[in-house]
Amino acid sequence: MMHEEIIFSGFGGQGVLFAGQLLAYCVLAEGKHVTWIPSYGPEMRGGTANCTVVVSEEPIGSPMSQHPSVAVVFNNPSLEKYEAPLKPGGLLVVNESLIVAPPTRTDIEIVMLPATTMATELGDTRMTNMILFGALLSRRPLVSVATVEHILIEKLGARQAHLQETNLRALAHGLELGAAQHA
Repeated sequence: MMHEEIIFSGFGGQGVLFAGQLLAYCVLAEGKHVTWIPSYGPEMRGGTANCTVVVSEEPIGSPMSQHPSVAVVFNNPSLEKYEAPLKPGGLLVVNESLIVAPPTRTDIEIVMLPATTMATELGDTRMTNMILFGALLSRRPLVSVATVEHILIEKLGARQAHLQETNLRALAHGLELGAAQHA
């Protein structure tokens, strides 16, 4: 039975909450159970932002997570905060562009991507979240890529239609690089 507790964490303005919301909408679209709980520091942009997404095939008892099975960390403070409580055998997806020292645990799966650098190369730093999201899905296929593409386009809407192609490219890039590290 699938039950994953995922933490997305970084600075406000990095798209942390959007990544978590996108996962939650995709899980709903596929008929599974999900909770999404956001949390931010006092300053939105530049302060800390994180969210917990619990995905399950069964009803969810608690939306909170003391020991997540997956952590997607966008910056160094998030790595310092979430590497230790991660369950043994869990997955840590790290934005290598913004960390000081690499993770040290040997009982978890680690994916390191220079996501901010890669997003800048794609032409928009805001794509960091989709690169990390793709890397997450390459290791934990919680939802289908087709569902993510569909929901992403739907959530961006007409007002942000100009961002669709770049977001989809960033997602594909993350999927590819996450899978390549596994090989």
